[in-house]
Formats: sequence, C-alpha cells, structure tokens
Amino acid sequence: MIRLENLSKIYSMGDNRVVALNEISLSIDKGEFVAIMGPSGSGKSTLMNIIGCLDVATHGKYYLDGRDITSYNQNQLAEVRNKKFGFVFQGFNLLPKLTAVENVELPLVYAGVGAKKRREEAIRALEMMGLGKRIYHRPSELSGGQQQRVAIARALVNHPSVILADEPTGNLDSKSGMEIMEIFRELHSQGNTIILITHDINVARYAKRMITIRDGQIVSDEEVERR
Repeated sequence: MIRLENLSKIYSMGDNRVVALNEISLSIDKGEFVAIMGPSGSGKSTLMNIIGCLDVATHGKYYLDGRDITSYNQNQLAEVRNKKFGFVFQGFNLLPKLTAVENVELPLVYAGVGAKKRREEAIRALEMMGLGKRIYHRPSELSGGQQQRVAIARALVNHPSVILADEPTGNLDSKSGMEIMEIFRELHSQGNTIILITHDINVARYAKRMITIRDGQIVSDEEVERR
C-alpha cells in the first residue's frame, strides 16, 4: 500500500541545511497498525506529513497503492489526501464555532457530497464514537476525550484507506488517552490501516509494529508485544 524508497527531507535555513529525514525506506501494508516512535525532533512528524501528502520529500520515491506519486503537484496531492487519508491530531483541530456534526461533515464538503448525505454520514460516524447525544454540541461544550472522538469521526467519515494519528493522546489525561487508544485498536480489528505517531512507548504498544526513528533515520523496525 505505502512504499518509500531512499526518501529524504532537507530544509535550508540560511547557509545551513537541516536533514529532517535521511534516506528512509519502508513499506506499510494494507490493514497494518504501525506506530512510528521517536523523541521530539527525530523526524517522525515530518515522515507522517509526507506519507499523508501534507508535505513532499526533497528526494526519493513515494509509491501509494502501486502508483508513484513523488512528482504530484499540490492539486493532485490534495485530491489524494482527501480520498486516501483521515487525520487525527494532538490538538483536535476542531473549528470552535461549528457543532460536532458540522466539524465531522467538513471532509465531505470538500469532497462535494450533498448536504443530506453529509449529515447522515457525519451522524453515523459520531454514533460509532458513542457521541450520538452530543452531535449538536460545540467543542467548548465537550471534554478533551470527546473532542478527540469527534476528530476521529471526522477522520473516518470519508472512509479513508489510511488513518494517520499524530500524538492523538498528547492533550488527554491517562484515562481518556487509554479510551482513545482502545478505539484505535477496535478500528484496526475492523480492517483499518492505522499509522500512529508517538513518543510514548505505552501508546506505541497498542500497535502491532513499531518503527523507531532517531535523527531522521530508522533505527529499528519490529513486531510489538501487545499490551
């Protein structure tokens, strides 16, 4: 499904070059639950951004479903991003003036789905997250855990091929964080492909495979003993 070959990301900062990723090669198959683990500044979020078509590599190859998308332009990347990926971020990234259901509808708005179908799909996704009675609440009226459930519903609503989660428990207390990770475990058991970015080994152990990055390079890639 995802294959990276000798992929690097280099930032120019004045006369200096910062190598965020250095010759990364890896493959992720359909239906895997992979944790990409590493300390702050290791390059793990840069890698997620490239996988999710939010950024492009400086050099190397990126194959998605067998297609080389390395040289895609911004419009092509946006189309791939909307069709193939669902994103869950540490900060939830919900629009404060919109209700939960309106936030979840957003990817379908961008995809050109009609209003009636959008609402039906958004409500279905929220009900899956146990938020059927909170669909008209705004983010400020929801707990952190509930806001992250809204964000997961938004990530799922367009039936993406891959769910990308960047530190999804980072702003949550330990109990809420465990509940969110159990949701990801359940989503994986239903056949979803999940790529989880984290610095927390306890969170990474919910995955079945852990890739560790340090200084922009993969230092280990191993099966995980499930918690």
